[in-house]
Amino acid sequence: MFLQAVIIILLAPFIQGVIKKTKARMQNRIGPSVWQPYYDVMKFMKKDAVLSRHSSWLSIVTPYVVFVSIVTAGIFIPTYTVNNDWHFIGDVILVVYLFGVARFFTALTALDAGGSFGGMGSSREMALSAIAELALLLSLFAVCLSSETMKLPNLVVSLTHNGWDWFTPSYGLAFFAMLIVVIAETGRIPVDNPDTHLELTMVHEGMLLEYSGRYLGLMMWAAQIKQLLFLSLFISLFFPWGIAASGDILQTSLSFLLYVGKLIVLAMLLAFIETMYAKIRLFKVPKLLGASMILSLMAILLQVFE
Repeated sequence: MFLQAVIIILLAPFIQGVIKKTKARMQNRIGPSVWQPYYDVMKFMKKDAVLSRHSSWLSIVTPYVVFVSIVTAGIFIPTYTVNNDWHFIGDVILVVYLFGVARFFTALTALDAGGSFGGMGSSREMALSAIAELALLLSLFAVCLSSETMKLPNLVVSLTHNGWDWFTPSYGLAFFAMLIVVIAETGRIPVDNPDTHLELTMVHEGMLLEYSGRYLGLMMWAAQIKQLLFLSLFISLFFPWGIAASGDILQTSLSFLLYVGKLIVLAMLLAFIETMYAKIRLFKVPKLLGASMILSLMAILLQVFE
């Protein structure tokens, strides 16, 4: 799975570039190149970091903890192949809580320098995550029930061969519940706006204001990888067709190209949603995530009583 880790690390900025470029073209702007996120990450990684005199060791350690936690989660998520030895009973829960570890350290370190914007961002992030993590778990359980397994590779294989019918109500409910979670967890509009630093709208960006140089580069890169992983998880659960089930080179190569194509289409869908909708007010976000939880619960109940 070393190759998968390298691929998700290198591919994540490209998907971010596709979202920005598509969004710009839909707004009649030229927009930055799809390679611009690579240039941004390289620019920050070359610079020295400047830390507040009030910062502790947490500000130094957190970028590495966040990056490693998210890449480790990526090893367990099927992307272009299910031929993965890194799985066990309950790896779904491990993936959710590896993201939780990254979130915990990010929020804790935002308070480290004592800045008001960091405290504001971390309090908003933790308040929303209390609902978002539960909504994510419920939407995953709704899909896991269909295959009676919580091993992600086995789940994807089962969905590929015996998958739910798209006309099954529980599958449709789980699809919309997971789509809301993906938008929330990747910090996209209408839940969050990654392109702004306005006090009234910042959530994730508010926690990054004290970072600079290579530490900021690592945090930005980790956020892009997390975005790629949520899109990959969404693809694996709802569009798993064509994923490689063996180590055959030709099948794996075709599966990889198909995986990249699905990512690009999903990235363009996110850009379309961002163009069509404005950011909703902060106190309405829990209602949106609550709707995701209700959809997931309805999907679970339908699965149980079918």
